[in-house]
Amino acid sequence: MNDWFEAEQLIERAHEHYEHGRWEEAETALREALALNPYRPEWHFNLGLTLEAAGRYAEAARAFKDCYALESDDPQVLLAIGLNLLRCDEVRESIEWFEKAHKADPRNTQSLVRRIEAYTLLGEHEQAEVMFYLSQQQDPHNAEALAAMADSLLARKLTDKAVWCLREAAGYDPSLPGIHSKLAHAYAATGRLERARQLYLRELRSDPGDIDTLLDLGELLAEMNRLGEAGEKFRRVLELEPDNIDAHFQLAELARRENNLTEALEHFDIVLRLDATFPGARRRLAMMLLSAPDAGVREQSSLRVRELLDAELKDVEQEWEHAAGARDQGRPGERGVPAVRAAEDLHELAQVLLDAGRAADAKRVLSRLLQTSTTDIEAMHLFAVACFALGTANDRAAGIEACRGVLRLDPRFVPAIHNMAVAYTQMRQWNRARYWVRQGLRLEPDDAALKRLRMRLRLCVFADLWAGAVFIARALNPMRPERPMHT
Repeated sequence: MNDWFEAEQLIERAHEHYEHGRWEEAETALREALALNPYRPEWHFNLGLTLEAAGRYAEAARAFKDCYALESDDPQVLLAIGLNLLRCDEVRESIEWFEKAHKADPRNTQSLVRRIEAYTLLGEHEQAEVMFYLSQQQDPHNAEALAAMADSLLARKLTDKAVWCLREAAGYDPSLPGIHSKLAHAYAATGRLERARQLYLRELRSDPGDIDTLLDLGELLAEMNRLGEAGEKFRRVLELEPDNIDAHFQLAELARRENNLTEALEHFDIVLRLDATFPGARRRLAMMLLSAPDAGVREQSSLRVRELLDAELKDVEQEWEHAAGARDQGRPGERGVPAVRAAEDLHELAQVLLDAGRAADAKRVLSRLLQTSTTDIEAMHLFAVACFALGTANDRAAGIEACRGVLRLDPRFVPAIHNMAVAYTQMRQWNRARYWVRQGLRLEPDDAALKRLRMRLRLCVFADLWAGAVFIARALNPMRPERPMHT
């Protein structure tokens, strides 16, 4: 009897802590109550809610599963399990629980909406559409389903359709959390930046402390070249959350754009202290150090640049190994499996490596990228640059072949034409070099680099002709031996 009474008191205390946002204290009280009586499903459910509120989704899913083991007929428990599994990247398993929830309560469209989200994360957009149409049959005005479908459409770059879905969702439920931010993101993707800015501001009027919206608005303002306003939004985020890594990174990027080396280094250092693997931080910091106007700063920073790039290369290699292992196990698309990073990131890494004089590393990164992206013009161009920088006969031949591959895909890509002309100039094949210079100037008559190369070619050809003429003259008129001087 005493245990029962003590457990009830602990539960009341847990409710009080929960209401005041004291998640740790609420969790402690709930676990103590469950230690006294582990057979109360609602207590396990409350523990799940507490852990969910604290952002500990994997543990929340386990608590909800304990509730399910005691009370398996509640569809809300099934939805809670699936939702928390979805949040901790266990996407496939979450779908199984959403299916159980739908069987338990076919009229509840939440299980369909969550499966739209799950299939979108997996890239299985046809299945996402099936779930969407099933939800439409039950409730054609379901704002959550329309918003979730918009995410799938945005992932496929079907922006106009996504905008339509989001506008419909906002019309049916203007209070849907984040709906105006999502619509702003879609408008920004279509280039309607001012409309996107207005929608972000509308979202902030309803929730001034929404950090995600502040960050998105700041990035939009930076894209609109309104750097002062963008910095204001990022600093507002730091007022609310001083260790927000995204805000520090964006402030570092703004300082980099304004050539403010001191401030950029300060924020990049904070980013790397908070998360040494934060996407892009090491590359951008290395880029900043390499481009420092002071030669002394560049020399002093050479060791750090090398360390930053070595760490970045190590991570890239590990990602490739993980991705290869995932493909071997037949699960390349599963969320939570590390994937090869975006091609744009690898382009940037290769460019920084080239700037740092590490052409061999740049070539290795680009060669690996081109194994899976055979039509990536930027990668092919940078691969050619790396080959030419290495300078061996084999590398030069590989660089020329890469340039030809670029021009097969885009005959008007002038940088590749310029590199072809330079390569043939170095090989002293004047006719081919002149041909590519003429091709480039036909496309870009004012290209200063091609004009300089044309002048250099003329001088080289003239020097060769002069040297040839001297050689022939000497061959036809051998010098007579000088007569001895008379004394």
